[in-house]
Amino acid sequence: MTKPAARKRYWNEPELGWWERIYVLEVLRGLWITGSVLFSNLGKWLRGRKGALTTYYPEERRADYSPNNRGRHVLTQRPNGEVQCVSCNMCATVCPAYCIEILAKADFGDRAHPKSPERFEIDYSRCIFCGFCVEACPEDAIRMVQDAPDLPNFDRSTMVGTIDLLKLWHPLTDPRKRYPAPPRSAPGGGP
Repeated sequence: MTKPAARKRYWNEPELGWWERIYVLEVLRGLWITGSVLFSNLGKWLRGRKGALTTYYPEERRADYSPNNRGRHVLTQRPNGEVQCVSCNMCATVCPAYCIEILAKADFGDRAHPKSPERFEIDYSRCIFCGFCVEACPEDAIRMVQDAPDLPNFDRSTMVGTIDLLKLWHPLTDPRKRYPAPPRSAPGGGP
C-alpha cells in the first residue's frame, strides 16, 4: 500500500486560530444574525408596520433606485427615421465585454452618412452596462435610458438587442449632432 502524497505547504498559508478551528461557533453566530433579522421583520409585520420591502417589478420601481443607473441602450434616429449611426465601430472597439456587433453597408446617396449599419446587435447576456459605448460615439447615435423593460430573462438566446429593438422600444429623434438636409436635385434633372 502506498502512502498518500504530502500536501504542498505554501509560504503564505494562513494559520487558523482556535476560534476558527471551532467552526460550529461561527455557524451559530450566522444563524443568530439571520434569525434576528427574520424575527424582527416578522414582528413588524404582525404589528402592522413595514418590515422587508417588496417591489413588484416591472409594475413598480424601487424608491431607492439609483439615479446613476444607466439602463438599456437606445439608437437615436435622424428626422427621416434612419439610424444616426455611421458604422464607425468605435462603440464596439471600446466595449470591454465585446458584446456589440456592427455590420456596415454603403449608402453613397447620402454624403453626410456614407455608411449605415445593416446589422447592429448588443448581446445583453455579456453587456456590463458600463456606458463606454455612449461616451465613445462621435455621432451621438447610442444612448442609455434608465428604463429597462424585459431585460431580465431566463433564455440567453432572447437577450440580443437587434437594430429594430434598439431603435423602436424608446424612440429618440433628438440627436445632439445635427446634419444639414441633403441637397435637392434641380427640377431639370441636373444637379
